[in-house]
Amino acid sequence: MDITALLPPLVTDIEAFLPILLECPAIRALPDCTVPPLSLNGICDSTKSPFERAVALVDELTPEEKYNNSMFYMSSDDSLNLPPFNLWNEGLHGVASSLGVNYSEQGDYSFATSFPMPILTAAAFDDDLVHSVSEVISTELRAFSNVGRAGLDAWTPNVNPFRDPRWGRGPETPGEDVFRISQYATAFISGLQGPADSPFKKAIATCKHAAGYDLEDTPNNITRYSFDAKISIQDLADFYLRPFETCARDAGVGSLMCSYNSVNGVPQCADKWMQQDLIRDYWKWNESTEYITSDCFAIDVIQAAAGHHYTKTGEETLSLALRAGTDTDCGFLYRSYFPTAVEQDPSLESNLNLSLARVYSSLVDLGYFDAPQAQPYRQITFDAVNTPESQNLARRAATSGITLLKNLKGTLPLQTSSEKGLSVALVGDWANATTQLTGGYAGPAPYYISPLQALTNETGVKVSAILRLDQQDVLEAAKANDVVIYVGGVDQSVEAEETDRRTIAWNETQTNLISSIAQLNKTFILVQTGGGQLDDSAWLSSEGVSAILWAGYPGEEGGNAIADVLFGRVAPAGRLPITQYPASYVSFPQTIMGLRPDPATGNPGQTYKWYTGKPVIPFGYGLHYTSFNVSVEPFETFDIASVVKGCGDLGHEYLDQCPLGTLNIQVENTGKTKSDYVALAFVSGSYGPAPHPNKSLIGYQRIHDIEPGHGQTAKVQVKLAQLARFDNDGNRILYPGTYRVAIDTEPEKVSFEFTLTGEPAILETWPQYDRQAPL
Repeated sequence: MDITALLPPLVTDIEAFLPILLECPAIRALPDCTVPPLSLNGICDSTKSPFERAVALVDELTPEEKYNNSMFYMSSDDSLNLPPFNLWNEGLHGVASSLGVNYSEQGDYSFATSFPMPILTAAAFDDDLVHSVSEVISTELRAFSNVGRAGLDAWTPNVNPFRDPRWGRGPETPGEDVFRISQYATAFISGLQGPADSPFKKAIATCKHAAGYDLEDTPNNITRYSFDAKISIQDLADFYLRPFETCARDAGVGSLMCSYNSVNGVPQCADKWMQQDLIRDYWKWNESTEYITSDCFAIDVIQAAAGHHYTKTGEETLSLALRAGTDTDCGFLYRSYFPTAVEQDPSLESNLNLSLARVYSSLVDLGYFDAPQAQPYRQITFDAVNTPESQNLARRAATSGITLLKNLKGTLPLQTSSEKGLSVALVGDWANATTQLTGGYAGPAPYYISPLQALTNETGVKVSAILRLDQQDVLEAAKANDVVIYVGGVDQSVEAEETDRRTIAWNETQTNLISSIAQLNKTFILVQTGGGQLDDSAWLSSEGVSAILWAGYPGEEGGNAIADVLFGRVAPAGRLPITQYPASYVSFPQTIMGLRPDPATGNPGQTYKWYTGKPVIPFGYGLHYTSFNVSVEPFETFDIASVVKGCGDLGHEYLDQCPLGTLNIQVENTGKTKSDYVALAFVSGSYGPAPHPNKSLIGYQRIHDIEPGHGQTAKVQVKLAQLARFDNDGNRILYPGTYRVAIDTEPEKVSFEFTLTGEPAILETWPQYDRQAPL
């Protein structure tokens, strides 16, 4: 394989670094601070701060050693007996294949638990579940790290909003709503990094990719490497950068990654305003243990002719990126050009020293240089990988996110007769899916439960599987069986990193086959797969399609999870974290970043907040096997000045994080099936600058196991951040007006209005933007 074909446009000589690429996945020793010469260095002095310890190490490195360690693979230092370390480890939904992770060919360390991709886990709207999943990921990463098979930096979560349904990496994200993304990120970071009061971090999470990144390639050859995203300050503040604010300011993430693209003319890994003025200074993400990495070879892309062509020389590129705040290069440009760059500008060495100290401080924070016996995390072994509890969690994460989109006449759950049994024709491009189940950024799983395997294991069910999309064979099987189940949709062959979709319609083969089955007057269940939605208009209106489930990328337990929902062992309660648009939606260029509708460009409005058309299925939609009655205690009237003063009196450093109040939402199960229920609260109104969003998610809570005839109460805290709007300068403002709160979506369960009175209050004032931006 030609590795250069898989890389972005480069200005460095990749062939010169092939030995490093081959070396860096190797099993690595761990540092031993009991043995000289390392023990004699201040990095081993646990009485000092992490930064002091890191500086002691950096001070002892030669210039060449510093240059060599300015990249993701930090080379060994024989003079200190310092082993190499690899920052490039993936953990999006399980310990994943990457240059920092070394899998054995068989036995121990040959696999890790593979959870659903984030888009499906996010559909559960259950932050405790997200936290549990990321805890397992960090435990398994520690198990690999403790034997030198992985680092401790996980380049996850992906918090770029899923703005356009064509985006190939949308399935890596928690969806299109920035509040949902921010809550997911907070839970994920907490689970991955461990308790805030722990003496050591368990792992380091990395929020990526800052910012404005949601495009891989377009029909007119614009790629993520060359794209200059034109984004208004209002949209930057309200949408594209909001999840990063949560990561950096509120959740204490250990690392951030800058993206390939430019924003308003500046490549993001050279964007000093974003990295220094906004993130480090304004959001106070300035702990010595926090560092910024580039996306892989994104530093090269700053200069490359097929990239942004923003700089002319490697030395200039290095200087801009390093001084902007990009501490480490997932690539080779820093390492290649540091000798000549420092020769031209000796002051760069102090910038490098600071960046290296940040990275090494983060390792100190992990306990990397401390005695193993003093650290519970260093005692984790492979026995903690793929435990029965992790397998059950993977299954629960999938069933919790699976979303019921249609259910004619109570088709689901399926019933099996003890006498006759149930015959099922299983068809579709995912009928016997294995590795497809795990999607992208996955490692080898311990096993893959396909839909075929799961249904074959069902008591009282006889399965006839047609694994080819041959219409004649499929229709013959369909006619001969009681039920037809089609499992399929999209997969990583059409939506993935470097691959955007051109259409959001079912392909011709699928359409013809599903249409033909629908004409047979059979019980016909469509299980839709993939992260990006497909236009289900024809199937929703067809009497011949009895039920539709969306199953995303459900992970190693995917087949079991689908069967659990089909046969009613688990009642579905997932909600779509994205909008399902009509196929015609993609007629405007995906390079248009403005969210608000604009007839001049053909932009119909993007995301559920701004879309002016009728969605096929709205954001937040999901059916159940039971029925619910919902009521809520309404808010009344609040005086803005009094609210803001009260927040200040309570010591809230950031006014937007101050709660206005808590929605007490009473949910009663009025049906016959025990079920979870996700209470979604939306707000709408004509307050703040026009145009006004259709509605905005302001809170949610998943209630578990509501028995028939019983009820539970969801307590949904509403913070000022969810009610405020952003002006053209990026300021977050709480406006007076009438606010309408609705619980659930199409149909709404209950609604009420409340009022904010007085003058607008600025909750947050952004730093002055340093360049021209569209309005």
